[in-house]
Amino acid sequence: MKIYKADLHLHTILSPCGDYGMMPTAIVSKAVEMGLNIIAVTDHNSAGNFEAVRKAGIRKGLTVIGGMEITSEEEVHLLAYFDSNENLYNMEEIVQDNLPGVNDPEAFGDQVFLDSENKILGVSEKLFFGATTLNIDQIVDLVHKNRGMVIASHVDRESFSIISQLGFIPEGMELDGVEVVYPQAAEKKERKRKTGYLYGYPYISCSDAHYIEDIGKRVTEFRLMEPNIKELILAIHGKNGRGVIR
Repeated sequence: MKIYKADLHLHTILSPCGDYGMMPTAIVSKAVEMGLNIIAVTDHNSAGNFEAVRKAGIRKGLTVIGGMEITSEEEVHLLAYFDSNENLYNMEEIVQDNLPGVNDPEAFGDQVFLDSENKILGVSEKLFFGATTLNIDQIVDLVHKNRGMVIASHVDRESFSIISQLGFIPEGMELDGVEVVYPQAAEKKERKRKTGYLYGYPYISCSDAHYIEDIGKRVTEFRLMEPNIKELILAIHGKNGRGVIR
């Protein structure tokens, strides 16, 4: 087993809220500078720049996991991660088939596709920052059917979180875990110090970086055999000796 330092919530310039500096080579260079072993690309409702960052990561020895931050019809953000490109892109197709709206570049900026050398390949006219017509339960079910892991994003924020939108996490929801921005404050509120659980779920903390300087500001350390999504799922659930390091 090894300890891997991970930031599993990063946006590229494909996300409408992503700064123009969030290009593949810059993301990877900053992640390596911060001592990260694993990052995940989680653009809003799209995986269009994952492959570019993955290839840039290979050149620097950095593991890059493919994912998305999917917005439910309730305007809840959910982080979804996948064990293969096939499953990732299958889920992306489902998400975008259920994503209405057209992007307004003046309001949200251009949504830019890049290659691993930061060359612009095109732009998308879809409204990636919008909500899909899929509800939370449907998204969770679809992610799991595609052999993925689903984490409720930034549950302790006052916008676009399952707590802010619903006021609670529905009983029996099959999330793999939750992401918190302020883990110590959340633990105090829940009165479950050092248990590894918040709101009844395993938790991680990530940067949600939209700017280069934010990469690695919040990270989670995992005990894994290898840096891949299958191992991360085992670690989140504390199985087979894998785990989340507190």
